[in-house]
Amino acid sequence: MASLSLEKRQLCDIQGRLFQLALKNGYDCPSFIKAFMNSRTAAALDDTYDRLQWAGEEYILDELNDEVHGLKTAGTIYTNEVMYWTGYTYRYWHYYTGENSREIYRTADEKIMKECWLGFHTLDVEMAIDDLKEIHRQTYQNKGV
Repeated sequence: MASLSLEKRQLCDIQGRLFQLALKNGYDCPSFIKAFMNSRTAAALDDTYDRLQWAGEEYILDELNDEVHGLKTAGTIYTNEVMYWTGYTYRYWHYYTGENSREIYRTADEKIMKECWLGFHTLDVEMAIDDLKEIHRQTYQNKGV
């Protein structure tokens, strides 16, 4: 795949900052990630064009909070770096493969992203995504699913 356009890279950055903002606002990181990746809010960001894409991370977080009737506060906290990388990588993944946020989350949930961050955050993002997809494939192949 050719490198992403500036606009798509900016949207990856916005989503990375959105995940960091959730951390800064004291939301439980695993429940925030799960809620976001399975939300109508994330689906809007997956669209070819939606006004929400350029609304900024504060507005997107408010939209998600309204959609889920209140995000869970306190609980498990991830590092700022893990949150940014996870958000950025998930959005890049959408552009790289065409998969929607819900499908991406089913392949690599927040636990996998946190576990893999240390070894994967220095990889080229496309290589990290390919490796995450391979981990998923091998996990389910070994389970006979």
